[in-house]
Amino acid sequence: MIAVDWGTSSFRAYRLAADGAILDACASPRGILTVTDGDFAAVLRAAVEPWLGTERLMLLGGMIGSRQGWREAPYVPCPAGEAEIRQAMIRLDFDWPGQTWLAPGLSTRAHGVPDVMRGEEVQILGALGDLGQGDGLVCLPGTHSKWARVSGGRIAGFETHMTGEAFAVLRQHSILGRLMPVPEAEADPDDRAFAEGLARAKTAGGLLHHLFGVRSLGLMDDLPAAALPAYLSGLLIGHELQATAAIPGPVYLIGNENLTRRYARALELTGRVAQPLAPDRAAAGLHLLAQGL
Repeated sequence: MIAVDWGTSSFRAYRLAADGAILDACASPRGILTVTDGDFAAVLRAAVEPWLGTERLMLLGGMIGSRQGWREAPYVPCPAGEAEIRQAMIRLDFDWPGQTWLAPGLSTRAHGVPDVMRGEEVQILGALGDLGQGDGLVCLPGTHSKWARVSGGRIAGFETHMTGEAFAVLRQHSILGRLMPVPEAEADPDDRAFAEGLARAKTAGGLLHHLFGVRSLGLMDDLPAAALPAYLSGLLIGHELQATAAIPGPVYLIGNENLTRRYARALELTGRVAQPLAPDRAAAGLHLLAQGL
């Protein structure tokens, strides 16, 4: 089979054996936002053409099933697991000898308002085997970090934190970035400044007051310019961890190695247990959904 993880800014495809082993893979920056003419079929065909003669089943997950993608696949409400997600998959019209299916995203209500995910649910399904009894708290850090509660092999609910996007906007488009070096000139993250930002998030004053402190610490030379990005990162992640502190148990991390390392360090510094998992579980999740089709 062919498994495709198609996000906003990236495209990844895998050719899988019957047991889910990865036989071949390809990746490109052709996320859905780069397909301005809506010809998703052409982008897909160009990427997986060599596999179309031998495979007969293709599953697509991620933002390709959003309103901005190829075709909108309605969200499945939580709690939801493999069976509910598979039942809600929709058939796509793609000219080849096999079948093409599109996986839906999930919805829930977090703190009284709707919350949604697309793509992360496939990653979580692919990681269920790493969660022991199939229960746990899974964090997928990124532009929009997801915190999902898994129970009995199903996603019971989740909440989203715009930590990565907030960092990028504040770093590049606010007055906080004026004292910082250009991103290309930044060295490795300053662990001490990161820890100071985490600690600051636990003090009184609130996020909006704490954010202005990033600027004043730089103005008063309490922190060197090179340390300010790490401090801001620690501050934002610290507030994210504060918001999720009431959820007990270890935190399973899935995602970019650098990001998961940073979150693991943050969890450790705040007294919580982190369990990093394999960085990419999308292929395994899509293979699981393919069973029974």
